[in-house]
Amino acid sequence: MAKTSSEIEIPLNDDRPAQLLAIARRLFARKGYANTSLRDIAEEAKITKAALYYHYPNKDALYERVVIESMQGLLETVEAAVSEAHTPTDRVRAFMVSSAKFLEEKRDQWIAGSNAFWQDASGQRRGAAIEQRDAYESLLRRCIADGVKGGDFRSIDVPLATRMLLSALNQAARWHRPDGRLTVPEVAAQFVDITLFGITQAPATTTSAAPRKTVRGAAKR
Repeated sequence: MAKTSSEIEIPLNDDRPAQLLAIARRLFARKGYANTSLRDIAEEAKITKAALYYHYPNKDALYERVVIESMQGLLETVEAAVSEAHTPTDRVRAFMVSSAKFLEEKRDQWIAGSNAFWQDASGQRRGAAIEQRDAYESLLRRCIADGVKGGDFRSIDVPLATRMLLSALNQAARWHRPDGRLTVPEVAAQFVDITLFGITQAPATTTSAAPRKTVRGAAKR
């Protein structure tokens, strides 16, 4: 079985800033942003805090790299996938499945970025991240709105449908196990199918013609 991003050993002698960033992502994903200190990161990297400060003087600098880079990478991935789809249904599916592939391939990056985004109470560091988050959400909203406008989807509350799909995707990062029955993209594809087609069986329709009544006394020909 292929190792996930959280299981890969990180050599600490090639690109120190990238290595420290990978460690920060892993700890933010496992412990949460608020519960991870610079000392934790330095100890994991087996360096002094002074050496860590040389590359990242404070948690704000790490926040920007972890959250902003995660959101930027996700947005670019999804935009590319959606641009290749032709119908509203295909674009919604492309959005969800490409997001899920990003989550599967970069699980620590996704979870760490999400933890840091929601656990940062100041709001000042979230400005650029919020812009990217809004651009990501707006892309899905446009896909759904185009489907409603074109008649592919019935008239629905587009913002609510958007939030429902995004909530399902975000929660999948919490409960999905890499060694589980379904991959994250397979889960996302089922989310789309359930959204589009529902969970109830369509009522059976009768296509055969009703039997004709025989009129008594009619003359045979």
